[in-house]
Amino acid sequence: MEAKLIGLGVETFKLALLMSLPMLMAGLMAGLAISIFQATTQINEMTLSFVPKIILVIIVAIFTMPWMMNMMIEFTQRVINLIPSFIF
Repeated sequence: MEAKLIGLGVETFKLALLMSLPMLMAGLMAGLAISIFQATTQINEMTLSFVPKIILVIIVAIFTMPWMMNMMIEFTQRVINLIPSFIF
């Protein structure tokens, strides 16, 4: 029973990492591109680096929402199916 709980915890962390990865990578790539642009043009405007990253992360979240929702539904179904094994 303890092994199942530990496995469930590990699966939860993996799922959280997998679901956040597209948005984190989009923010990282946008930040890198914007910082290279700022370094080449010597523009040091704070909103130039903040606003595009936020917009890009929101766009990626919207496009990956069906995939994330599907993964969360499957995970929730697995957890609900495991509940009887934790009771006994």
